[in-house]
Amino acid sequence: MTDIVFIRQFKVQTVIGVYEWEKAIHQTLEFDLELATDIRQAAATDDLQYTLDYSAVCDAIVELCKQPHELIETVAEKVAAMVLQKFATKAVKVTIAKPAAVPAAASVGVSISRGSW
Repeated sequence: MTDIVFIRQFKVQTVIGVYEWEKAIHQTLEFDLELATDIRQAAATDDLQYTLDYSAVCDAIVELCKQPHELIETVAEKVAAMVLQKFATKAVKVTIAKPAAVPAAASVGVSISRGSW
């Protein structure tokens, strides 16, 4: 059985982009994550130590985004690797949207899955 802890529409301001003008400004990235875990022990004990602390995951994403990147693909891979390494999850799905990238689109982005579902 796989349970999912999720984070939706988590917004982070960062320097992201390939164009010179993008490297001089902060832009919003919007993250959606799904983290595979087993929540049964946390539910039985009502204890945070037995589940994924989504606040800690968000803090780690903010820390990662303090460094500028050119591609959201790079950010997605780094977030997935970091989550799998630092948190009690066996798989993660990371979706990153860049809302302001294409004026005619509500949002553009990437979605990746890593680990064993």
